[in-house]
Order: sequence, then structure tokens, then C-alpha cells
Amino acid sequence: MPGVGPILRMSDEIDGIIQAARDDNPDKEVRVIDRHAYVRIECDPPMLLTRSSIEKELGRDYPMRELEMLMSSFNGVIDSSNSDQLIWTRKKV
Repeated sequence: MPGVGPILRMSDEIDGIIQAARDDNPDKEVRVIDRHAYVRIECDPPMLLTRSSIEKELGRDYPMRELEMLMSSFNGVIDSSNSDQLIWTRKKV
């Protein structure tokens, strides 16, 4: 079963976002599929991605709306109710 997570258009921030995803999900295998025009970042649910981890990796303030603008799509169900993090899960059956 495929993982959950964002599909991001290529940008200068991609490497930092990938490392932030690994930092925020330390007990999971974070998989990265590079398709040149976009990158799929996924792991087994739930997947967490926090503003603080991205900021640590990029060395600057990073409003989560910047990530949302890079995200062309995603796998799973996304919870964006907290402005400091995104969480991807699976739809409950």
C-alpha cells in the first residue's frame, strides 16, 4: 500500500523539506521519488511535517503556506488545522 505525504513541485527548498520530513518522522522510512518536475515524499501514515523542522533545515522563517503553494498534490488525507504543521493520514473506513 502506498504511503501518505506531499507531492511537491521542484524548488530550491526541496532538500531541506525532505530532511525536515525525515526529522519529523524519525521512526519511519521516508521515501523520496524524484520525477525531475516534482518530488513525492511519503511514509507510512501518519506523516508529520512541521514548520519548525523546515525552518531549521532552511535557516529562515517558513510559513506553511509556502509549502502549500509548492504542493501540487498529496497522497492520503491532510490535516492542516494547525498553522505550524501538516499531518497526512489514511481515510478511515
